Amino acid sequence: MTDTTTGGDVRLTGIGKTYGSFTAVHPLDLTIPQGSFFALLGASGCGKTTTLRMIAGLEEPSTGTVFLGDRDVTDLPPYKRPVNTVFQSYALFPHMDISENIAFGLRRRGVKSVRKQVDDMLELVQLGDKARHKPHQLSGGQQQRVAVARALINHPQVLLLDEPLGALDLKLRRQMQLELKRIQTEVGITFVHVTHDQEEAMTMADQVAVMNGGRVEQLGAPADLYENPRTTFVANFLGTSNLIEAEVLESGGADVLVTAGGGRLRVPGDRCTSAVRQGGKVLMGVRPEKISLTHADDADAIADGRNRVTGRIADSSFIGVSTQYVVDGPAGTGLQVYEQNIERDTRLVPGAEVVLHWNPAHTFGLDASQAIDAGVETVEDAG
Repeated sequence: MTDTTTGGDVRLTGIGKTYGSFTAVHPLDLTIPQGSFFALLGASGCGKTTTLRMIAGLEEPSTGTVFLGDRDVTDLPPYKRPVNTVFQSYALFPHMDISENIAFGLRRRGVKSVRKQVDDMLELVQLGDKARHKPHQLSGGQQQRVAVARALINHPQVLLLDEPLGALDLKLRRQMQLELKRIQTEVGITFVHVTHDQEEAMTMADQVAVMNGGRVEQLGAPADLYENPRTTFVANFLGTSNLIEAEVLESGGADVLVTAGGGRLRVPGDRCTSAVRQGGKVLMGVRPEKISLTHADDADAIADGRNRVTGRIADSSFIGVSTQYVVDGPAGTGLQVYEQNIERDTRLVPGAEVVLHWNPAHTFGLDASQAIDAGVETVEDAG
């Protein structure tokens, strides 16, 4: 039996939420391991915040159960759950200094000696020198850390973070990603973080649940989701993927052999979804940074055994560390290639005939019955 006083996994069983005829979250099962940094990632309206609010007790589930450890907390009000939430608007009290803001929860519960705990929290979030400042005297990132300290001082089993970095500019957001990860590692409690920012989820979380249309599309470690997407939505939503329409030639061996744009390509069988093994039309995927670009005149120098397709450069953008190319060819239009600027070939300009080639091990295969551009839309488009 789990000792529920010290923690336990967050377990959602069949949890769902409907508003009249609209389903915000389809019944889902999800286990968030104790002590992990877990991200719910998706575009606006995918159900991630509703899921978080059901864990917090701020939203009543239409179906299912919320467990903290072995304790069923589904019917408990928010203040009786060992859970605290940090919102995008930090909701600090403007008339109180930072120490008083952090101590607020303890004082409200009648705890008399709060000084030591407040000092410990100030040290944890590295704001010991700001104890007497008012919130308006702090930067956005510092206010965010005060909000985290105020939540953590109550020793919750789970800290819920609802788009906590959304109001910060890019540079500060990157700093705070590392800062939050440091704090979580130091205190060792479960953080559940809702975000629409893929980079944020990948940087901070041990595990990511990618949500789409009220369902968990895929769950896993960031690197695994990126390298082995199981749906077109995940392939496109996490970074950029080239998805090429192909036809299966052979699927019996360790590799699946496909044809696309007149060329034969190999895909590792263990990187294909089950539908690919059944043959017919498939989508073959490869990330832009895995592809090398060689001028057609030098095609003979490409090593044997690599996957290759031909094309013509339609566009190129120099962005410092790399050059991003857009290539059109028989295998598809708008194929993207990111090449590091180490030894640039000056012939690789728009209009140039090229060969795109890559290690077959970097290819993945997906079911072609899905929309090829699922997940491509921006957060603004998703509305």
